[in-house]
Amino acid sequence: MTVAALTGYLIFGLLGFGWRSWLQYRRTGSTGFRGISGAPGSLEWFAGAGFIVAILAGLAAPLLQLLGVLSPVALLQAWWIQASGTALAVVGIGATVYAQRDMGKSWRIGVDPGETTPLVRHGMFNLVRNPIFAAMLTFAAGITLMAPSALAFAAFAVLAVTIELQVRVVEEPYLMATHGKAYRDYCKAVGRFVPHIGRTQLSESGIV
Repeated sequence: MTVAALTGYLIFGLLGFGWRSWLQYRRTGSTGFRGISGAPGSLEWFAGAGFIVAILAGLAAPLLQLLGVLSPVALLQAWWIQASGTALAVVGIGATVYAQRDMGKSWRIGVDPGETTPLVRHGMFNLVRNPIFAAMLTFAAGITLMAPSALAFAAFAVLAVTIELQVRVVEEPYLMATHGKAYRDYCKAVGRFVPHIGRTQLSESGIV
């Protein structure tokens, strides 16, 4: 199952980052990569840096388990748990690609404060405000169950925390500053990561 987990990671990387960046470049002349926001040591910086650490640790976990460096969590070696993990990983990959398609030319990795992109509200963005991140968490949860180890669970925890930071301290303030009332109305109507959960009321200075 560790080989399957590594294969899933490679597929996710190729589709979610490699292929999508190539497609973005064909459409716009830009890969969509905007780098890490904020000054080193700031919450914005930790969000971006933590995301990279989580991805690398998540990839290292099944690799080190395959090499015999890490031991799997014995209680999670049941076939039905690993089958559930496989299903989650597949759903996460599919949902990531689908949500990226819905985002169209507005797709970015990172935020450029001087850049203005349309507010996307159709497709999966009509169900949750951050479907790509929700799909990534679904995928990461699946991979963790496929090849469970202490490092895999730590990587998932770091990913969850840094995604929360990225959304709350980087992307939501940017979208609020860029789209104003339209984004406030969107936040009141649509959940953050799960439908109907995390709907918020925003003022110009943040969450009310």
